[in-house]
Amino acid sequence: MVKRAGGALLLGIQIDPASPRPIGTQLYVSLRELMLSGGIATGVRLPATRTLARDLGVSRTTVIEAFERLLAEGLIVSRVGSGSFVSDALRTERPQPPPRAGKSPEERKQPQLSRAMGWAFAHFSRRERLPHRPRAFVTALPAYDAFPMAQWARVAARHWRGARDDVMGYGEPYGHPRLREAIATHLRGNRGISCEKGQIFVVGGAQQAFYQIGAALLNPGDKVWFENPGAIGARNGLVACGADLVPVPIDREGLRVDEGLRQSRHFRLAFVTPSHQQPLGHIMSLERRFALLRAAEQAGAWIIEDDYDGEFSFGRRPLPTLKSVDQTGLVIYVGTFSKSLFPALRLGFMLVPPALVETFERISASFIQGVPTSVQAIVADFIHEGYFATHVRRMRRVYAERHAALCEEADRKLRGLLEIVPTESGLHTIGRLAKGISERIATDAAAEKGVVVSPIARFSISPTKDNGLVLGFGAVGPRDIKEGVARLAPALEALARRSGRRMV
Repeated sequence: MVKRAGGALLLGIQIDPASPRPIGTQLYVSLRELMLSGGIATGVRLPATRTLARDLGVSRTTVIEAFERLLAEGLIVSRVGSGSFVSDALRTERPQPPPRAGKSPEERKQPQLSRAMGWAFAHFSRRERLPHRPRAFVTALPAYDAFPMAQWARVAARHWRGARDDVMGYGEPYGHPRLREAIATHLRGNRGISCEKGQIFVVGGAQQAFYQIGAALLNPGDKVWFENPGAIGARNGLVACGADLVPVPIDREGLRVDEGLRQSRHFRLAFVTPSHQQPLGHIMSLERRFALLRAAEQAGAWIIEDDYDGEFSFGRRPLPTLKSVDQTGLVIYVGTFSKSLFPALRLGFMLVPPALVETFERISASFIQGVPTSVQAIVADFIHEGYFATHVRRMRRVYAERHAALCEEADRKLRGLLEIVPTESGLHTIGRLAKGISERIATDAAAEKGVVVSPIARFSISPTKDNGLVLGFGAVGPRDIKEGVARLAPALEALARRSGRRMV
């Protein structure tokens, strides 16, 4: 029998020696939860440290450390000559735990959101996060297997051996100067954009850029032209800023400017992906670009150009960016390194018109500390030393090969079921489903076969006539692409038979 030398008997505390969590932390957390939940009443005397250590089979030092943490939090009080007691401060009403999942909707209390976020929350696109490990046909992932990790590691190692002020200190709020200069040089030479490094603002990915732009330029309820279907992340970022999205349809020349004017001639902002429309893949024609610029100038509106994968053109020579033909000074160009390098960097940038430079300098300097300096410095050297240009050239060939593999295999095994629409750039394309096959049902059927596809409707604000799937081809090689097609084919064949469609 365990001897008791005074104080509560706490043999219910479970200590797991095999747990990665330190034993002292396990004991502290267990005692803390007992006190906060009322498992140990206020005023109760705790066992002596030597006694509790013996009861639980741990060292006395471990118990002393746990008691000291509880004492520092005010959960216990120590009285000389008497021992340690649960604090009387816990006599006041303890905080109630959050509602459990099993309760009815009436019993669950919804958190009180701000008015702006409450409105946005109701308008966010409801979606589950797509798989983010390479497999057929995950979208938005570059080819991890083709990344030049050896060169990256050498550049990174050199940076970490640098001056501690550069490695450990707060970075420049607008972005690392060498990276801003590298981005400006790259945009001038590769994307045909006339710009200065002072117009470049480095941010934590394109998502942060969209939100920052919306927060700076939009009032709640402002009309924003948005491609329909269009990029989900940008949509959610602008909705969070109170945007009233105007779903503007897409055709083979890009955004239907005439339809945008018909729906809302007075708008504050327009969002477009002209180099490779997300998700349909169309390239916006030059005529349509000029029409959009005229409409924005007449409305006094700004334009966000999202060039999320414009580096990877493997067909004809790409059309110039919208920013490169902008004479109005109304285009805000947003780029990211998530596709051209890898998404874990969380690194993007904005190229803002001269009229907005001072505004974004003030915003950045006031409350945005930006991306870690180490990441920016490594990317800057990676660009300056030529590794980035070499990598982009190689990836254009890799993605062209993977795109060809998808088209060829689909033509052999998916004919009459899914018509792949060839693209000339980027990491994804779409497939149009045969009549009678639902894109949502097809998505579920593909998932059962271990294949990831997305319905076009997932990207839509309002219904469109499109009935198809979005397929990424950048993340995996030709062999995995062929295997993915082989798995997808029987799933679609079963749906076609169910719909009564005769196979070709």
